[in-house]
Amino acid sequence: MKIFLSVMISCLATTAMAQNISMITVGRDVNTFVIGLDNNVSVYLSKDGNISKWGYDKYVAAGLENYRDALDTYAGRTEYYAAIDDSSFRGKLKYIGKDLLSWYASYDNEALRGKLKSIGNISFDYYQAYDNKAFRGNIKMIGRQEVTWYASYDNDALKGKLKSVGPTAFTWYTSLDDVAFRGKIKSIGNASFTWYSSFDRPEYRGSLKSGIGSQYINGIKYILRN
Repeated sequence: MKIFLSVMISCLATTAMAQNISMITVGRDVNTFVIGLDNNVSVYLSKDGNISKWGYDKYVAAGLENYRDALDTYAGRTEYYAAIDDSSFRGKLKYIGKDLLSWYASYDNEALRGKLKSIGNISFDYYQAYDNKAFRGNIKMIGRQEVTWYASYDNDALKGKLKSVGPTAFTWYTSLDDVAFRGKIKSIGNASFTWYSSFDRPEYRGSLKSGIGSQYINGIKYILRN
């Protein structure tokens, strides 16, 4: 069973209607950044800035945790770029409600073309072709939050994994650790996590052994999910 880490991030908005990073889901091979918009709309982004899904989050609307990342169809305004628009973003989302989505154009740097540039007042930047191969093309900035990743010269179990978001650092168990938990999260900021090993009962192996599964660190709410 894969263990996923959901990182709930509360950001100060410049206005009451500002967009925000509402969640980051981190697993051994999965990284998803979720942008929260008005009207309880969530936009799920892959680590390279592609929109994997979006929609109305009824759980957020009810003040609940959306454990399965389930979204409903948004009933409000939805608009797409037209066939006459730049080739790098024609046919892509343009508006969700009042929020404008912009994309890097065909005349931008080749490594950026077609990537998400902004949602409302949140801008995005990416690592480029000259950056380390383990994270080139990945998200580098979300608004003022810098995002870093482990490089190709790091331990095999760390390569390409999330290293930091803003001031919060992530460490992971390496390929030298027990097979049941190598590659799993070891710490977020000052919070540490341990996992049951391959020597434990089969039903426990790889499950969380110690560490609080839901907590605030540096003003960010982190939730560990199975």
